[in-house]
Amino acid sequence: MASDPVPSLYAQLGGDAAVQALVDRFYDIMDQDPAMRPLRALHAADLAPMRDKLADWMCAWLGGPQRYYQRPDAACIGAVHRAFPIDAAMGDLWLDCMYRALDAVGTADSVQARIRPPLAELAGFLRNR
Repeated sequence: MASDPVPSLYAQLGGDAAVQALVDRFYDIMDQDPAMRPLRALHAADLAPMRDKLADWMCAWLGGPQRYYQRPDAACIGAVHRAFPIDAAMGDLWLDCMYRALDAVGTADSVQARIRPPLAELAGFLRNR
C-alpha cells in the first residue's frame, strides 16, 4: 500500500489566494513598520509590481503553479538580488517580516514548521555581504 504524498507547501498554505495574502501582508508590514525601513529602502516606491511578482515566484517556489517562469520579467532570484546590499542583518529583517506575515494571515503552526526552515535558507542564500 503506497502512502499518500505530502502536500506541497503551496497546497498546505491554501493555494493562490493564501500566497497572495501572505505576500500582501509581508509588504504591508515592510511598508508600515519603522523597524523595516532598511529593508523597505531597497524597494521601489510602488510595491504593487513586486506584490504580483513575489506572489508568482512564491507559488512556484512552494510547489504550485509555475507562472513566474512564464513571465517576461522572470529572472534568477540570486542574480536579481546581487545588486542589493544583503547582509545578515538585512536577511534577518526579511525573515522577521515574512514570519510576522505568516502569523498575521493565520498560517497553521504545522505549516509554519515546514516553511520556516526553507525561508531561512533562502535568506541565507541571498546574502552577498
